[in-house]
Amino acid sequence: MGEKKTLRKEYSKSELRREGLSPDPFNQFQIWFREAINEEAVEPNAMTLSTTSLARKPSSRIVLLKYFDHRGFVFFTNLESRKSRELRDNPFAAINFFWRSLERQVNIEGSVVLVSSAESFSYFSKRPRGSQIGAWASKQDAELNSRDELEDTYKQLVKQYAGQPIPLPPFWGGFRLIPTRFEFWQGRANRLHDRFEYRAYLQNEWEIRRLSP
Repeated sequence: MGEKKTLRKEYSKSELRREGLSPDPFNQFQIWFREAINEEAVEPNAMTLSTTSLARKPSSRIVLLKYFDHRGFVFFTNLESRKSRELRDNPFAAINFFWRSLERQVNIEGSVVLVSSAESFSYFSKRPRGSQIGAWASKQDAELNSRDELEDTYKQLVKQYAGQPIPLPPFWGGFRLIPTRFEFWQGRANRLHDRFEYRAYLQNEWEIRRLSP
């Protein structure tokens, strides 16, 4: 297997204390998210999305958070993709943010619902034109014979929609994850990390617990 190397990093940048936490996990996420942006973290809105099939087989991939508020966390995708099929079959998921430069993670779990067509169109209409055409060109997860096949489809669509607005594909839209659990993780020295869990127990009410690392 080649030379063994010790892949180990000590975490020492910050700490997380109960008295420093917001009672509202959405506000706490916003504080950390802004700090990740200010730190110039690489794609601070990149998150691992984990889903599960009806056969209880998990799968994960990186997607981009587009916006969030107290209603939940929204991302967009091809509605015929594997992730979308799994979310329809089992409408629960987890998302995880890892901001390496800040030595922080946030894990969020909850139920998932489709956003409205109007909300999907509102976001789609703001995307760069190339990305709009790309959404039409890609039959996500379908087998391709070659890269040329994909690029030829893209070129044909560029010609087809030349000089006109690009409509929302019927197979493209957004999902909103509605949280029931948050976990904020701050790396600490000697693997004695700070972990705080928020669990929903009433509407807009959250129980906060410190967890052992």
